[in-house]
Amino acid sequence: MNQFMFATGIENSYPNIILPDGKVKRVDEMEKSFHYDYWEEDFRLVKETGIDYLRYGPPLFSTHVGPGQYHWDFTDVTFRKMEEMGIIPLVDLCHFGVPDWLGNFQNPDFPHYFAEYARAFAERFPNLQYYTPVNEIFIAATFSAQYGWWNECLSSDKAFVTALKNICKANVMAMHEILKVRPDAVFIQSESSEYFHAEDPSCTSLANFLNQKRFLSLDLTYGYPIRAVMYEYLLDNGMTREEYHWFLQNQVKAHCIMGNDYYFTNEHMVHPNGSTSASGEIFGYYVITTQYYRRYRLPVMHTETNMIEPNSVNWLRKEWANAKRLRRDGIPLMGFTWYSLIDQVDWDSALRFDDGRVNALGLYDMNRQIRPVGEAYKELIKQWKGVMEEEKFGLHFNYY
Repeated sequence: MNQFMFATGIENSYPNIILPDGKVKRVDEMEKSFHYDYWEEDFRLVKETGIDYLRYGPPLFSTHVGPGQYHWDFTDVTFRKMEEMGIIPLVDLCHFGVPDWLGNFQNPDFPHYFAEYARAFAERFPNLQYYTPVNEIFIAATFSAQYGWWNECLSSDKAFVTALKNICKANVMAMHEILKVRPDAVFIQSESSEYFHAEDPSCTSLANFLNQKRFLSLDLTYGYPIRAVMYEYLLDNGMTREEYHWFLQNQVKAHCIMGNDYYFTNEHMVHPNGSTSASGEIFGYYVITTQYYRRYRLPVMHTETNMIEPNSVNWLRKEWANAKRLRRDGIPLMGFTWYSLIDQVDWDSALRFDDGRVNALGLYDMNRQIRPVGEAYKELIKQWKGVMEEEKFGLHFNYY
């Protein structure tokens, strides 16, 4: 892959949440950002910004309507249009939710049916090469089964481990099915890159535990041999030895690019009472991604970042500086992403509340007018695209 991937995405989260009156509601970010109405305009904006790669996927909940049953109408027209326009999709097959008929991430049948869906999609679009089978597995499992915010709305280690193993297995099984159709498929595993800081010495043990736990989704996906404390944690909370060894035997790491997402909220402070809170940026993308790279030794892509106005342009410059430094220091960084194209809705509450609050995080606003960060990203791509494609790893003189 010689072309550096400057990318954005159409935010397509769709978890279920419980409203204050007890009713369950599907949060559909594509609907909230009016993408279903303006998808052609949105694709035009992608090209106008100078972007060739788009993190994009059909809404799983309305596309996979039953065992072996799929509604492809919207998918067909959108993916056909992207092909006509020269937009290369990084196909996002599952983004924080499952169809109602599958229930939630506690369902042990989810991996089987999701793998069937991935195979069906790949057969329908055999020209597509780049996939994120399941987006941010760690976040999906944590928010759904540890924090009690989404989907199953559970809050226990056992529920978390159940969700984690089911989602990771679905992810790996989907890769295998896609490879049967497209043997040269590349999987860009967009995952939240986290770090936990100890507020004082009494918090060190818990912080160390959480800093091992943060790797679990990628450890299972990539078949990485975990430490004894994490192995015991998984077994104590419902994973069997056979389930664990399945991941060691079925990884397809050779086809993977490790996607690292980094936001201002990705670093945490661990407090003496055992709670955690957002610490803000302390280490930053460079330090934390280096930790992940040293663990897995895979090519890297910066797959998500954003910041609300008026701090968005400065954040873009900071993240890009971190990304460039990684690449110049020999880490094979394959791409960079501002997420997302259009403003998002209710992410200030992590989608827990259906308030309709627009978050000014996009390259463009809800009226499809470019934001200052959109102008800045457009100029950044224009300035750096040729440079990044010509650079070869290891051919730099470091003057520090």
